[in-house]
Amino acid sequence: MSKTRSKVPLGHVKKANGATFLNLPYMLWAVIFMVVPMFIVGYYAFTDANGNFTLANFKELGSYQDSILYSFLYAFIATVIILLVAYPFAYFVSRCNETTQKIIMMLVMLPLWMNMLILTNSISILIEKNGVINNVLTMVGLDKLELWGTPGAVIFGLIYNYFPYMVLPLVSVLSKIDPAVLEASSDLGSNGFSRFFRIILPLSMPGIVSGLTMVFVPCVSTFYISQKLGGAGVILIGDVIETLMMKETTYNIGAMVSVVLLVIIVVCIMIMNRFSDDEEGGMII
Repeated sequence: MSKTRSKVPLGHVKKANGATFLNLPYMLWAVIFMVVPMFIVGYYAFTDANGNFTLANFKELGSYQDSILYSFLYAFIATVIILLVAYPFAYFVSRCNETTQKIIMMLVMLPLWMNMLILTNSISILIEKNGVINNVLTMVGLDKLELWGTPGAVIFGLIYNYFPYMVLPLVSVLSKIDPAVLEASSDLGSNGFSRFFRIILPLSMPGIVSGLTMVFVPCVSTFYISQKLGGAGVILIGDVIETLMMKETTYNIGAMVSVVLLVIIVVCIMIMNRFSDDEEGGMII
């Protein structure tokens, strides 16, 4: 009995080998600067100052539960506000002509060309006690506002810094929605409300999930924004980790908090990805 063997075209083999070769630098970079540091942090999280295995570090987690809860609360509020503002803006941009889109997107991406420290300092100059906003209020005879050092200032800083990260994937996905599909739905009697929830929203879900991930993760782990705009009154988990990592005696506890935060973030990303698919624009892990 003769056996037939499926033959893979030689061109496909060469193409696969070429893709693997081109991916080697990225894989090497990921291993050295991502995988290895994560293992190092994990090692310190499960050891004491003498290098002995221990779970005692995790007993200290209760001391920082308030910072963890506030970090996720502020990140959630900022992410929701950014989504509510960015979605209609991205939809408007996606319906503009190509030239207008390029101009608007260049303006949106302009803050990304600057260092986050500069952007955050600029906000601090605006809202501090003797800042620009309070000086203007004083000039017109109004009382000064307590803006700096409040949770609202921190949330505003998060919104200001991470707004472009929500707009970019949304514009990318919304621009791919064929206008003929929307016209067909109108011809079939669909109103604006139904057209949005049955066509536009489902088709833009990969972009929404990608934007939520790109905004929520850095918002949760931020530390400089809360220090610069919140002062001593707002201490988030990023601030706690930085403080613990700066001291040799608490380095292992800082690694433990980092591991716990990483696990929580991964779980949140997996939950968000449940609402996406494998289409371009989504972020699947």
